[in-house]
Amino acid sequence: MKYASEAPNERAAEAAARSGTPASAPEEQHGTRNRVARSILDHGPSTAAELALRLELTQAAVRRHLDTLVADGVVEPREKRVYGARGRGRPAKVFALTDCGRDAFDQAYDKLAVDALRWIEQSAGGGEAGRAAVAAFARARLAAQAEEYRGAVEAAAPGSRTEALAGALSADGYAATARSAPVGEQLCQHHCPVAHAAERYPQLCEAETEVFSQLLGTHVQRLATIAHGDGVCTTFVPKTGKVEKTDTSTTKTTTASASTAGRNPE
Repeated sequence: MKYASEAPNERAAEAAARSGTPASAPEEQHGTRNRVARSILDHGPSTAAELALRLELTQAAVRRHLDTLVADGVVEPREKRVYGARGRGRPAKVFALTDCGRDAFDQAYDKLAVDALRWIEQSAGGGEAGRAAVAAFARARLAAQAEEYRGAVEAAAPGSRTEALAGALSADGYAATARSAPVGEQLCQHHCPVAHAAERYPQLCEAETEVFSQLLGTHVQRLATIAHGDGVCTTFVPKTGKVEKTDTSTTKTTTASASTAGRNPE
């Protein structure tokens, strides 16, 4: 299954959906469903109301497309995660991409990545030595990737650096955003091109968390990852607690940051 970014007659399909009349061709409906799935990929788990607002469709039209996507195994309904105190009433239902839905996008090289990491692990002798070899590779890869992001982050004002990092990540296919959170910010990656590899090798998540800490000059904490079943990779960036920049080797800050990388919060 491969999603097109936009069908040629998609506007007509949207107009038909808003008016409540059926679309003139099945491919038009398919094009709009692609946009629904893409919106979830770009923005993370979303309610029908949020999708309707973004796509300028009625909630009824969005729900019809969601029903089809759920039936096809592309998206699944979930209870909306609430950070902090939960209010009264039933939590809102959100729709998140399944593994099948993510595979429909640009993850063609995921199996190759897993095979390569397995080869590195086995060539180092497996066990602890193998895991250490994979970690060393992940750090080297992410260090090189970080250099591509460093210019954008350092050019941004101190209060906008998380947003600048999100923009750099988005350019690399991570569909990242930055949003305010209590006493800090959340860096959210709505897509992970190596999600399946990171599920098998959490060293990828750990190295990425270390790099975020180094780029932003502060301790960061990974709260959730796509590789471990969450809808979004979420990293908490505090407003305070700046640390001095260090070498990309081990430090107390990066070690603490990596301690929760690739795992769900307990």
